[in-house]
Amino acid sequence: MTPQFWLWLGCAGMAAGAAAILLLAKRRTPTEEADGIIHGIVPIIAACSYFAMATGQGSITLPAGPDAADVARQFYVARYIDWTFTTPLLLVGLARTAMHSGMRRQAVVWGLVGSDLIMIVTALAFGLSEVAAVKWTWFAISCGAFLAVFYGIFVQLREENAAERADVRKAFLRNAVFLTGVWCAYPVVLLVGQDGLGLLSPAVALAVVALLDLTAKVAYGIMATMETTRAVDRDLAEGTAAAKPLRRAA
Repeated sequence: MTPQFWLWLGCAGMAAGAAAILLLAKRRTPTEEADGIIHGIVPIIAACSYFAMATGQGSITLPAGPDAADVARQFYVARYIDWTFTTPLLLVGLARTAMHSGMRRQAVVWGLVGSDLIMIVTALAFGLSEVAAVKWTWFAISCGAFLAVFYGIFVQLREENAAERADVRKAFLRNAVFLTGVWCAYPVVLLVGQDGLGLLSPAVALAVVALLDLTAKVAYGIMATMETTRAVDRDLAEGTAAAKPLRRAA
């Protein structure tokens, strides 16, 4: 299948996923409303990114290298713009799950978002670099920032999550393992794809990234939205503080 097929599939899948999440998300409480918006807007941004790439507006052509066998390659800038907005939103949503009863440690969330942005920007520099020493230095820095994100999730957020009731702790762990498990595949694809070692063809690399994106943004978004609904169902049944109804205009 051609690269264009995977780009249009990504666009259509993200649009359909956004609609599904927004329809599934309930708005009985501020928690449900906020989480529904967060997880609904992520695939909307991604759909715009895939539309830009599919129509030729989201990529640039980088020159061939000094080797005669080298050919020019398409570099998808829109992908990194997408990740700059969507991955912080996903982390904020995960932090809200971890601290379901109240966002207690804002600094941890800012640290997560900051580390994530460093990871994305340095991955962009890696993809744009032509000098091998510079390219792989950027890749190493990006991986280091990725490890900082892992630390924030599985150490700092989990410390806060320990104060929550058992069902919220389980929901957070499921969400964290699912999301980070998918995210672990991205640096591998960048490493072996056209921007790295060039072991994958452009079509295969696009296919893998599109499927990873749909999993991380749509499948995970649906999963996280349903986890929030289950937690709020229990809040409402027990009359906890988190179950405060959403105020609506008269």
